[in-house]
Amino acid sequence: MQIKEKMRKLYWLVGRHSELDITSKRLLYVSIVKPIWIYGIQLWGCASKSNIEIIQRYQNIGLHTIVTAYRYDKNEIIQRDLKMTSVQDKITRFALKHVRRLEHHINTAAIQLLDNSQDVRRLKRLKPFELV
Repeated sequence: MQIKEKMRKLYWLVGRHSELDITSKRLLYVSIVKPIWIYGIQLWGCASKSNIEIIQRYQNIGLHTIVTAYRYDKNEIIQRDLKMTSVQDKITRFALKHVRRLEHHINTAAIQLLDNSQDVRRLKRLKPFELV
């Protein structure tokens, strides 16, 4: 994955032996690695849970590397301390933002995209507007 490769290239800056402070390491993560998994997040409402968990796993590994945490430190605590959100929360936030934009859109065809009363569902997959 691109996230793993990018973190490998940045390890000398964000790794254990780096002399940068945690805020600088976090800024590097947010500006270089995070846009890789944020790209196309609007479509991730349709993604399976396992694919989302893979991205979350790579985020957890990256944050553990940044703070040089022990193996058994909880991911939620590290995310809270670094003021980062989980991948699922970010997907839900982007879906909500998308629905709000559609609700206030001037084009009636765009507003009709929110009407899902006639959709026939045969799969368990979620659609982006169902995350809200």
